Amino acid sequence: MTEAFSLTDILILIVFTLGYFAIIAEHYLQVNKTGVALFMAVVCWSIYFCSHIHPVSEELVQLGHHVSDIAQIVFFLVGAMTIVELIDVHKGFKLVTDVVRTSSKRKMLLMIAVVTFFLSAVLDNLTTTILMVSLLRKLIPEKKDRFLLCCIVVIAANAGGAWTPIGDVTTTMLWINGQISSLSVMQALFLPSVVSLAVPVVFYLWRYKGKYVFSKDAQVLEKTEPKSKLILGLGVLSFVAVPIFKAVTGLPPFMGILIALGFLWLVTDVVHRGWEDRAHLRVPHVLTKIDASGILFFLGILLCVSALEAAGLLKYFAHWLDSTVGSQALVATIIGIISAIIDNVPLVAATMGMYPLSQFPVDHTLWHMIAYAAGTGGSMLIIGSSAGVAMMGMEKVDFLSYLKKASLPVFIGYLAGMGTYLLLG
Repeated sequence: MTEAFSLTDILILIVFTLGYFAIIAEHYLQVNKTGVALFMAVVCWSIYFCSHIHPVSEELVQLGHHVSDIAQIVFFLVGAMTIVELIDVHKGFKLVTDVVRTSSKRKMLLMIAVVTFFLSAVLDNLTTTILMVSLLRKLIPEKKDRFLLCCIVVIAANAGGAWTPIGDVTTTMLWINGQISSLSVMQALFLPSVVSLAVPVVFYLWRYKGKYVFSKDAQVLEKTEPKSKLILGLGVLSFVAVPIFKAVTGLPPFMGILIALGFLWLVTDVVHRGWEDRAHLRVPHVLTKIDASGILFFLGILLCVSALEAAGLLKYFAHWLDSTVGSQALVATIIGIISAIIDNVPLVAATMGMYPLSQFPVDHTLWHMIAYAAGTGGSMLIIGSSAGVAMMGMEKVDFLSYLKKASLPVFIGYLAGMGTYLLLG
């Protein structure tokens, strides 16, 4: 593709770039990233609409399509965060933290990495991140002490989600559209995903020494609430049931999380009925505790990226890569790197449109490489994946802190994992 960018494309790119750097420099500008994300998303879409490339009715249909996809993710996020908070207010996580608590920093890091990796493969990277970050907030009260562990959660969740059809949205896209099969992708990507996680974990284990200092008084004072074991059990089962619900009914995951929330809402209403002092244990109160700012940030980022896709910029870039680079392995590797900046869903969607199944059949090496790259590449930057954005919202982590702490080890691990796949292939 050789045509030049239009004025609309240039304006959208300028707004996106300025907004992106404002998010990066949030700590220095003292301007909240959520406001920036929402503002630049609407401005990008306004520029697109004002260009009158297509009739307004067609553009509204396109916007509606993107909003529908984004709303599914947002509804899922709201449902998952509410269930996690419901378990939290019942002090359900105390039952878990009392068992897994360890003072060794190295042991804690390794344990969190392994649990997150395999849990993400069964659930998905977003759900797993929300669960594990919530658990860490109970295990490690000091924010500065749990920062690295939260970074590991994002890295492990993305690596664990890449090698199963239900672990990451892009792998699921490829699976549903027939580019990959379940058993084949699991066999092909398990070891590369392990390597991509192992490199940063080993790097941190080498540098991460010492022990945590826990307040014994705080542990003694914290008491579990009535029915804490019941809510913990039902909450965990609800998350596990979401992929099963999707497989059985064919409905999208957000429907599974919403029915799970509805069920838990009914259960808590019944078990706490008649107890005036338990109002804080019921869902209406819990809804006031979820992080609305984090959810709106997520919405803004996805809306902004969808504007880039609607304008054709992502597809343009994907075709440019294909014609300029040539090598499938190198294209897949670059797409993974780019997915750390731009959402991996439209990138993978563009790639699926570029390479027809007639030329690249089911389980072709290209599809496996795309699944690995899009799944793990987003870990390089905190806004490169839904897991990273969720952690960013929950922990109020700024872009540069993650960049300094995690990006280089993750990049090396990413390349090592891709190299592992190429060697095994």
